[in-house]
Amino acid sequence: MSLKQRLFEHCQHYVQQRLETVGQALDAARQAANEEGKSSVGDKYETGRAMMQLEQEKLAAQLAEAQQLQTVLDRIPLEKASPSIAEGSLAITNQGNYFIAISAGKVELDGKLYYLVSLASPIGGSLSGHSAGATVPFRGGQVSILEVT
Repeated sequence: MSLKQRLFEHCQHYVQQRLETVGQALDAARQAANEEGKSSVGDKYETGRAMMQLEQEKLAAQLAEAQQLQTVLDRIPLEKASPSIAEGSLAITNQGNYFIAISAGKVELDGKLYYLVSLASPIGGSLSGHSAGATVPFRGGQVSILEVT
């Protein structure tokens, strides 16, 4: 399995975990709202219901965000190599190693650190469209792109 495939699998695992965690929390919140019985104090009941509704809305937004991340991953062409940095590219720079997919933190593979970033991230946006050998400005400094796969 190639390095890019392994990094891609980390991104998939990240999204899958988010989908499962948020889905379970949303199910629990819905179940709690359904089990909430009318208390003798009407205002307290209504406040509790409103808070549960807000929590469900927040979780639904997080679920939609995780589903959007999955959509981004689904459209990444790992097999297609591009000479310039785009989604699915692995950019080796003098400042770090970046896999351009989704913002999913960092991972260590084979003793090297890789940052999983999206094109919308500051570094992803700076690197986007550039090829190996280019130097791009980033946060007051310069990032040299050594290799793009």
